[in-house]
Amino acid sequence: MRIKTILATLVAGTALTTLAACGSSDDDAASSFNDADVTFAQDMIQHHRQATDMAKLAVGGRTENEEILDLADRILAAQEPEINTMSGWLKSWDKEVPSDDGGMEGMDHGSSSSSDMPGMMSDDEMAALENSLGEVFNEQFLTMMTAHHEGAIEMAKTEEKDGKYTQAVMLAKKIQKDQAAEISEMESLLKS
Repeated sequence: MRIKTILATLVAGTALTTLAACGSSDDDAASSFNDADVTFAQDMIQHHRQATDMAKLAVGGRTENEEILDLADRILAAQEPEINTMSGWLKSWDKEVPSDDGGMEGMDHGSSSSSDMPGMMSDDEMAALENSLGEVFNEQFLTMMTAHHEGAIEMAKTEEKDGKYTQAVMLAKKIQKDQAAEISEMESLLKS
């Protein structure tokens, strides 16, 4: 009888310890991000969406330049999954995910408006790009995407400095590395 009581006490103690650990890990998860991480994810989603819109214009028949088409394909391949990743973080943090039109579904999230973000193109600039073809498109695309990438790097540096969520800081470092390499590539293409 005594062995059964000891075993029951051990099982109950283990269950309580497990529940307490679960409770503290939930608290840890809730505190593993900060406002900088939320701002980074919300703003970078909108920033990436504009870059992918620009890349879709390139692959949509406005240029036949193979180097630009390759670059546009790589931008789409990198940034669309990053949008999905950041959207997943925001959902897990119970924070608003920007809608496709750049809004926050009626919520004032305290984050930047699209026009306030570094490197974002105006509606007029996007319209000019959309209405161009061939060499004119190529020059506009490379010039605008370079400025756009420079803005993303600026935003990523802020996240690296102020962010708390490890995966977001790691993504910020990746964005800086990848987009700096693409800026060098685009500057070379502009000179050629």
